[in-house]
Amino acid sequence: MDFKMKYQYTYFIYPYLIEGKKYQNYIYQLLKNSNCKLKLFDRKKDVGIDTYFLPELKEKMFWSIEKKPSEIKQLETMDKKMQATILSQQPCNIFEYALEEDVPGKIGEAGGIFFDITKVEIICFHTGECFLLLKTMLTENQNFSDLLNFNYKFRDINSKAEHNKQYEAIKIQTGKLNNMQSFSEFIKKIAGHNLKAKQINLNTDRLITYSYVCLNQASWNENTDKNLLEKEFEKFRTVKSAREQIEDVSLKEAYTYQEKYLYYGFSNNTTVLLTCDNNIKNYTTLLFQFENEQLYHFIFNLYKKIYLKKLNYEFQQTGQFERIKKEFLGFAKKEWIYEVTYDEIGKVLEKYYAEEQILQTMFYKLKQKYDLLYKDYEIAKNKQSNKWMIILMTILIIMNLICIGIAIYN
Repeated sequence: MDFKMKYQYTYFIYPYLIEGKKYQNYIYQLLKNSNCKLKLFDRKKDVGIDTYFLPELKEKMFWSIEKKPSEIKQLETMDKKMQATILSQQPCNIFEYALEEDVPGKIGEAGGIFFDITKVEIICFHTGECFLLLKTMLTENQNFSDLLNFNYKFRDINSKAEHNKQYEAIKIQTGKLNNMQSFSEFIKKIAGHNLKAKQINLNTDRLITYSYVCLNQASWNENTDKNLLEKEFEKFRTVKSAREQIEDVSLKEAYTYQEKYLYYGFSNNTTVLLTCDNNIKNYTTLLFQFENEQLYHFIFNLYKKIYLKKLNYEFQQTGQFERIKKEFLGFAKKEWIYEVTYDEIGKVLEKYYAEEQILQTMFYKLKQKYDLLYKDYEIAKNKQSNKWMIILMTILIIMNLICIGIAIYN
């Protein structure tokens, strides 16, 4: 049995890092790009963002929502270099990227899976953690199995490893991205060589998957084989192909949140939502919330994870402890203790996002490393201070003896 979809989309997310000294120029290059436009938020237009997030996170990720129209107009009238200077001081900037043409694509040759890239966004935090988001939608195929296969293949599209037959070549048919080499070049054009990601042990070959599916009522109802549905959901959550054999599965609370006709699934590289149109809000409001408020919520937790990995790497570098100490303490006092939302589902998501990204473990390991380095740093600093104190005291004693000698001689 194959389940029929009413609606679906998948965001594939590519994380990358920009070095601090290059960040302002990177923002400038985005502003100069005619395909790229700063995304500005407005309290009237972006009601969901305004009501979902608490003030501290709104100020960090959506600073423009608090600005007056006159302030936004003033920013827009500045030259690009001045804009880049101002924007590089904001905690986070979001850009919309318009591909030059519609980009339908297919997988394989005959009987392929056709899809569109319908939206591209770039999200950059001022500390250099950035994310390229690509929204894809299947255009002809309406079977859940097609989406399983598509997600399974597309997430490794940037991998340098040789694909075997289960990874058929994905070919973009028209537009600027006419093949997968062009796709990799497009990522490189936006993100650069992304060498810092390798330094901090960040996997960039496999794209992060964030996917929504709404099944139709005929596929998911009171008579549906729950065991079969949950096996398919497990493939969805773990990004497996439709042909993958799943043993009897009982969905675990550790990685699945359930309501009637609604399953959220989580892993360290994936967030998925499987719903059914038996509940009307699943395809009237929830599908928009999932790709707006909840997606930005997910990105914020990815940012925290990557920032912690970067700090962990930088703690190992010598001679930078004062700077890294300032960054770590600033993060601990602000971002780490932010309450993100009072939204009921949002609070559930925060719990799962934090657990799947193992943020608590990463933070406490980093804190332990910081404590050890701080002790070593203070001991070294005290030794250096004592060394200079001894030298100074020696000089004073010598000078005092000279003075005594002169006094006796006279």
